[in-house]
Amino acid sequence: MTMKWTALAGLSAAGLVLAGGLALAAGQYGPGTSATEITIGNTNPYSGPASSYGVIGKSIAAYFAMVNEHGGINGRKINFISRDDGYSPPKTVEQVRQLVEQDHVAFLFQTLGTPSNSAIQGYCNDHKVPQLFVATGAAKWADPKHFPWTIGWQPSYQIEARIYANYILAHIPNAKIAVLYQNDDFGKDYLTGLRQGLGAKADKMIVATQSYETTDPTVDSQVVALHASGANVLLTAAIPKFAAQAIRKVYDIGWKPTHFLSNVSASVKAALQPAGLDKAVGIITSAYLKEPTDPQWQNTPEYKAWLAWMKKYNSSANVADANAVYGYSVAQTMVDVLKAAGDNLTRENIMKQATTIHDEKLPMLLPGITVSTSPTDYAPIKQMQLARFNGTTWQLFGGVISGSGS
Repeated sequence: MTMKWTALAGLSAAGLVLAGGLALAAGQYGPGTSATEITIGNTNPYSGPASSYGVIGKSIAAYFAMVNEHGGINGRKINFISRDDGYSPPKTVEQVRQLVEQDHVAFLFQTLGTPSNSAIQGYCNDHKVPQLFVATGAAKWADPKHFPWTIGWQPSYQIEARIYANYILAHIPNAKIAVLYQNDDFGKDYLTGLRQGLGAKADKMIVATQSYETTDPTVDSQVVALHASGANVLLTAAIPKFAAQAIRKVYDIGWKPTHFLSNVSASVKAALQPAGLDKAVGIITSAYLKEPTDPQWQNTPEYKAWLAWMKKYNSSANVADANAVYGYSVAQTMVDVLKAAGDNLTRENIMKQATTIHDEKLPMLLPGITVSTSPTDYAPIKQMQLARFNGTTWQLFGGVISGSGS
């Protein structure tokens, strides 16, 4: 499946200069850019085991549609080409090569999934194609020395797991921890971060681990095996489909661990409702975006602006789906980068602007959390806050925690 969105409005006067008469503004252009257009490439799992994330691609497209309707970026419309890769790395490679070599996109933005992005990271860096703000929190995206053309956006999975480890050490010192994780860099990063956070106590406290493949029909047997270990703490590092299965199975077998859930599966709509909201009560996650089902935000100007955008541009998405907040917010970062690039739309300058962001404040980020990058710091968001599910929404508790866990 390919989805393509083009401008809803013409070139604005910002694309013109007066020099003895009107003429197109002089600019520096690379592949996929011109005086009138910026072409952006994306892959997203609109089908397959991670299809619940498809709302992210659709939300990004909806945000760009709004930008185009209001005149574009510096007078240029965004041509957003998003292709379905089904969360299959070989398919991602095929689609990305088409985007770069046939569609001639300026850059890739928000390609989704750790295994998918791992499959294209070498290609993008070899061809010097910016791989911007990838939709995965693997630590490997923050490696400018080896992969200067790839950068993430969300907090890393290792940072998130270290935050859980610090909570466990402070509040459950005698914990016996079980871990369910996806058998790839995504899941393994949680194990790494958990071990880092637990330090010398890791080998004693982690009593069982079970992995799953995205081709597995269920994770029921893994949950049963983890329960048999006698663990009283469970960390589930899974995408929504398997997170929902794990939540349901934990409840059904009467296991009552302190349950930590990876942020990427914290959407009430995508994971908790399929599991059964009553079965998810008490689960702990970490957040950096405002939860759309949390009443404390719903009278704020920022939430009202998001909701108005949802109704006008993204009405097919569910307002309880945090993935729509994510797509809206990361698209804002991308727009700010392109605005900063001005009329120099070479790949080199776009990459430069993406890696020189200073304390960007976005309306749907939690208070106290900002986006910052530098040529040596490819981890844009480094702070999170813990939250517990009450049966209806996530309730934040404690303060904002930095990547160091302090």
